[in-house]
Amino acid sequence: MRSALPPLRATLGVKLALAVFAIVAGALAIVYLLVVPRLEEQLVDAKVRQLERSAPRLVAELRQSSSRGIVGINDTVSFAATNLNARIVVFDRLGTDGLRTIADSSVVQAGDLGRDRIARQAAEGPGPASGRVEREGLEYAEHSVPVGSSIVVLFSAPLEETLANVRLVRRSVVIAGLVALLAAAAAAYAAAIGLTRRLRRLETAADRIARGDFATPVAETRGGDEVAELARGFDAMRERLSDLDRVRREFIANASHELRTPLFSLAGFLELLADEELDPPTRREFLQETRAQVERLTRLATDLLDLSRLDAGQLSVERGEVDLTVAARTVCEEFRALAEATGHPLSVEAADDVLAVGDYERVIQIGRILVENALRHTATGTRIELHPAFDNGRATLAVTDKGPGIAAEDQEHVFERFYRAGGGRASGSGLGLAIARELATRMDGTLDLSSQPGETVLRLCLPAVAPIPRGNGEPAAAREPATTL
Repeated sequence: MRSALPPLRATLGVKLALAVFAIVAGALAIVYLLVVPRLEEQLVDAKVRQLERSAPRLVAELRQSSSRGIVGINDTVSFAATNLNARIVVFDRLGTDGLRTIADSSVVQAGDLGRDRIARQAAEGPGPASGRVEREGLEYAEHSVPVGSSIVVLFSAPLEETLANVRLVRRSVVIAGLVALLAAAAAAYAAAIGLTRRLRRLETAADRIARGDFATPVAETRGGDEVAELARGFDAMRERLSDLDRVRREFIANASHELRTPLFSLAGFLELLADEELDPPTRREFLQETRAQVERLTRLATDLLDLSRLDAGQLSVERGEVDLTVAARTVCEEFRALAEATGHPLSVEAADDVLAVGDYERVIQIGRILVENALRHTATGTRIELHPAFDNGRATLAVTDKGPGIAAEDQEHVFERFYRAGGGRASGSGLGLAIARELATRMDGTLDLSSQPGETVLRLCLPAVAPIPRGNGEPAAAREPATTL
């Protein structure tokens, strides 16, 4: 994994630099296309408008000087061209064949302009003409005005200086753009290097977590950007995986201990039973202890199987109508013999049917767990009662014992796997209450504990349904249509 980090960093840096380069280049291209052509157009238009503003006065002067002939016209044109910094040409119309030059302010630029586009437009049209023309590799701003029926005056100003300014602006924009592009690309690459360093540390942390090292916190959690949020997510995942790994290790250790204890006991009893000198009463006692250890192993295996199926989501829980009173009496009858043997008065305290929505078999399983828990952890003579009832719109089944209660520091842990509160008379596997609460949750219910000296109550709460009459003495639970949750 680490061998791929430098290429990742370089690739990301290059990609980000290229992306920023493309964005900045696009922005500069837009600015260039919007600014430079428009600037050039505005400067040329300004030159043309200058010629247009000067034309009326010159035309008036030409009308006055025409009385002095060609000499007067040339003097007027030369003087106006000097002040205007433009070439002024006066044409005489020759019909459709072209224009004949009468006067020209420029001797250096002498040449036949009789076929000039702007001049011909003014000669052919009813009014003045203006525009931009190219002649002999140079560009000019021109304005032409017809004077009377036979004269056309052309104003032609060179655009070299104007276009030189435009070229200067163009070069400045291009140079500034290149500098901005290089600076942006360098800044983007530097930012990408910093970003990929942080991502590299995150990748290293992910690799460390993948190897099972959950002790080292993830770096880069400070800040408010997306990388910091990702790092905080990684760190939360690390803590969660650390907790899960701790629970897994504890589960394996506890399960191994719970399995090893009865197995060692079985091995010892079997070795003693192999002794042929045992008297019949001792042999029967050992056989009873062996049977008890086998039952303990069976219960533990069943509990572990249920937990694994619950964790894998493979334990089916059905939804139907369940009479909690019937379920309580069924559980009471199952444990009556054991309760009498251990000296625990066991009874059901209910007058009416309590109908709930749940899985009848799972309700029975939870009831067995709760009653067995009370029998195991209370002294001989402790009374145990089952109370089906309605409470705040919920159907409840409470198992109450009059024992010493559960210590406050243990109450928040009793539903954890393999947890066994201290001070009890006997110990189970520590899985029963964890399974019972999980089953209650799967049925959209809860399993709660309240305990104080002299009374401990474990209460199963399920969604309640309105009571319905039963026919032929058949329990409501037996008539329920079941659907898998």
